[in-house]
Amino acid sequence: MIAHVSTFTLAGLEPRRVTVEVDLRNGLPSFTIVGLGDRAVRESRERVRAAILNSGFAFPDKRVTVNLAPAHLRKSGPGFDLAIACGVLAASGQIPLDRLERFAVFGELALGGTIRPGRGVLAVAEGVREVGLEGLVVASERVDEAALVDAVAVHGAASLEEAAAVLRGLPVDAPPAAAAGPRAREDQPAASTASAVDLADVRGHASVLGSLTIAAAGGHNVLFTGPPGTGKTMLARRLPSILPPLSRAEALEVTRIQSVVGLRCAATLLVDRPFRAPHHHISASGLVGGGAVPVPGEATLAHHGVLFLDELSEFSRDALEALRQPLEDGRVAIVRGQRTAIYPTRIMLVAATNPCPCGYLGSDRCQCSEPELARHRRRLSGPLLDRIDLQVHVARPTAEELRRPAHCTSTSERERVIAARERQLARLDGSRATCNAHMDAAQVRRLVRLEPDAERELWRDYDRGVLSARGHQRVMRVARTVADLAGSDTVGRAHVLHALGLRRDGVAEAESA
Repeated sequence: MIAHVSTFTLAGLEPRRVTVEVDLRNGLPSFTIVGLGDRAVRESRERVRAAILNSGFAFPDKRVTVNLAPAHLRKSGPGFDLAIACGVLAASGQIPLDRLERFAVFGELALGGTIRPGRGVLAVAEGVREVGLEGLVVASERVDEAALVDAVAVHGAASLEEAAAVLRGLPVDAPPAAAAGPRAREDQPAASTASAVDLADVRGHASVLGSLTIAAAGGHNVLFTGPPGTGKTMLARRLPSILPPLSRAEALEVTRIQSVVGLRCAATLLVDRPFRAPHHHISASGLVGGGAVPVPGEATLAHHGVLFLDELSEFSRDALEALRQPLEDGRVAIVRGQRTAIYPTRIMLVAATNPCPCGYLGSDRCQCSEPELARHRRRLSGPLLDRIDLQVHVARPTAEELRRPAHCTSTSERERVIAARERQLARLDGSRATCNAHMDAAQVRRLVRLEPDAERELWRDYDRGVLSARGHQRVMRVARTVADLAGSDTVGRAHVLHALGLRRDGVAEAESA
């Protein structure tokens, strides 16, 4: 007899349906698993056999062959254990076949028969919805996480015995999580990762705070440069406090990514945008993803959020150059042999750097030689800097500025940012772009309406060689954001000059100080 069980594997971050085919034949007892599984899959033979016997079931004294179809798709991880065990029980007549074919099962088995929670349950539940299966059986600890996906009946089981009871249609102690739509979960508490930081902590830097608001309103990349101790890191770490909350679709995507990599398994969606700040010793594969078995990098973990690179000039050149394509495309494709993984990288890049090795360029304290300055400048390539919309110099505040009260709070600036984002969403209605920084060239030409004097100012800088073609487009996006914050439907000369000033600032200004 042949039994078929549906389960899922993850190709990158996307669920792929796998059909577990179990065949029982007379002959010498054996247990074989085929279908391009990794070592964890091959070792599941011992886990499944012990779990079946220790759960009070009979392991068939026959030749057992398990095929994981499609055979060309690589399978990895212990999440196939429960499906293989259920397939063996169904093929040997210990659980019914008809109900099993309407469900997907996913989970790792302990030797005693308990079901261990695994990574990526949210992605598996999304796969169940896409293929139209009736429900999903997972570990009890992951029921609430899987139930975040609408229109999927999720059943929890603490052991193989309980999973068999669910597949027989019998009640178990853990009630199923009913499929519910977004309205049914509107009162569900959401997970918040925001720390207790506020722009009210910042003293001085009024113009820098304005640049931070522009970056948040349009989703623009920003580079802070200046002497040590002036507040570059402090400003960057307060950026999430003024960003708008995630939409439901974005929250599902971010939560799924964190579930797949094992960062969280909570039963609520994230509402705050992720903030990742890797150390400058990180490798290129750690930053954008990769490895022998491709895994997401920090750029993907910061998807729909902020990737903060402190001490930018200390990162390896290979790692920084690897960011160029993800910043441009919003995705990265990792190819390893017959395996291709595509990871989303729609991020805000926020970076901070000193203008020279000692950090005091332009003052009497700077002791850097010309060769040292040249080496420092070469660490940041022109193509990478061209992808950064705002280059902001953070000067040392005066004593009087430090004594003044706060210029603004995160609450007030966040309201301005949300209002600007709403204008952008209305303008970009029906588009995959969600803010000005995500507009493609065609959208920029169609949606950014420049007044005649603003257009002349922009082309004047392009003709002088100050801007590249990419830089020309990026200035238009930033100018559109400045206009959105001002509540203007058109982009005027003042908006363009503001955007050009932000692009000319930063490293070049610090070096000329």
